[in-house]
Amino acid sequence: MSLASSRLAAQSPQDDSEKEIERYRQMLSDPFSNPGFLAVDRGEALWSEARGTKNVSLEGCDLGEGPGKLEGAYAKLPRYFADTDKVMDLEQRLLWCMDKVQGLDTKDVVARRFSGPGKASDMEDLVAFIANKSNGLKIAPPLSHPKEKEAAAVGEALFYTRGGVNDFSCATCHAEEGKRIRLQGLPNLSVKGKAAQETMASWPTYRVSQSALRTMQHRLWDCYRQQRWPVPEYGSDALTALTVFLETRAEGGEINVPSIKR
Repeated sequence: MSLASSRLAAQSPQDDSEKEIERYRQMLSDPFSNPGFLAVDRGEALWSEARGTKNVSLEGCDLGEGPGKLEGAYAKLPRYFADTDKVMDLEQRLLWCMDKVQGLDTKDVVARRFSGPGKASDMEDLVAFIANKSNGLKIAPPLSHPKEKEAAAVGEALFYTRGGVNDFSCATCHAEEGKRIRLQGLPNLSVKGKAAQETMASWPTYRVSQSALRTMQHRLWDCYRQQRWPVPEYGSDALTALTVFLETRAEGGEINVPSIKR
């Protein structure tokens, strides 16, 4: 009796919350009930649709593995592209291909960068489709080019830079073990390992609370918004650099997307 009482006393409310959250995640983990796969299907149609002044599809777009080659491309992004002489993430590269390969005016695409009620997002759908083509592969950020190394260093500096009205940085929430907001545990993304791998390998994801598929661009944009920083420009070099740094922490994580989260 005394042993049972001791065990009950040792079980904290936080432990109970973690178990309930994990049970909730398991309930949502059935891929056949994940609405994020609808975005994958829409993205596949967009990838092969002829658009723009050149009336061609995105199948001529080189995401790093060769024009039109998608398998494994997402696992190595962001990366350096010689034709732009810069490091680009998937969203930056897609916008560049829409402009240069298709001759498509991307103003409307950028305006619909995040989906909402009655407003689809080409970018979210395309990212879901392309990222899904790397399922089962390991995150492998290339760091052989000097500009890739530079981007990782810039991203690390951004991770620790404090600012905004709350004087927060990414590290405020994501550089220690055991932190949480409300019922949500906060992964430590400052070090290499399982937490960073599981986090980065599970985006894009379908957010149940938002009834929408979201990309890492949206996750970072929302983090800065919640920190009360000026929100970063979509497809900016700063977000790409921050993503490069986070991918270096997550190297080796097995991609499984779109996932489904709260």
